[in-house]
Amino acid sequence: MKQWWRDLLFAHWPVEAGRIAPLLPAGLEVDTHEGQAWVGIVPFRMSGVRPRFLPAVPGLSDFPELNLRTYVVARGGERSRPGVYFWSLDATQPVAVAIARRFFHLAYRHAVMRCEQRGEWIEYSSRRREGEGRAAELFCRYRGTGPAPRTGLGEFLTSRYCLYTADAAGRLYRGEIDHAPWPLENAEADWGVNTIAAAAGITLPDCPPVLHFSRAIEVVIFPLERMG
Repeated sequence: MKQWWRDLLFAHWPVEAGRIAPLLPAGLEVDTHEGQAWVGIVPFRMSGVRPRFLPAVPGLSDFPELNLRTYVVARGGERSRPGVYFWSLDATQPVAVAIARRFFHLAYRHAVMRCEQRGEWIEYSSRRREGEGRAAELFCRYRGTGPAPRTGLGEFLTSRYCLYTADAAGRLYRGEIDHAPWPLENAEADWGVNTIAAAAGITLPDCPPVLHFSRAIEVVIFPLERMG
């Protein structure tokens, strides 16, 4: 699949690894930076979503998405690589939700969402539909504030080139993700309602998140490969 990710906010909170580990599929371990685990809430807008070598389809290829994620490695073996694990992925496009559930074993949820540019700010809202798991909402606005310096933590949180997931039988898969290095900016955000992490059983600490913003990046996502 090819797609663009636009107007993306990385918002990360430090959470103890011991609180995250029980929420991961068997075969995955928490990846930490200097001993600290992180949970990310990532609102953005998808565009041009399509199979490679095929054109985008109006009405199907552009929609908001909202991810709840952490950072993991597969347990043991030379094939283990740092990657991303998603507890939830909310989106407005029901066809995309159905395809991602079926072929990528990802925890997509159908939601009512809005992502709009208001001056320098991105105004973002998401409310999960009934019957799509535990109720979850996000209302916030955010903006980039200028180029961000490259730091070890920033690279750890954003430079991830594979995802891990598991099917209903607990079998573990990895999917490769290819894109150029993130064009990161510093960011600021105003938060209203935020129950995305709580819906997954995660309590975020009462501290400001680490924020990064990216205006746009083109991404290629490859088919899943079964681990083991």
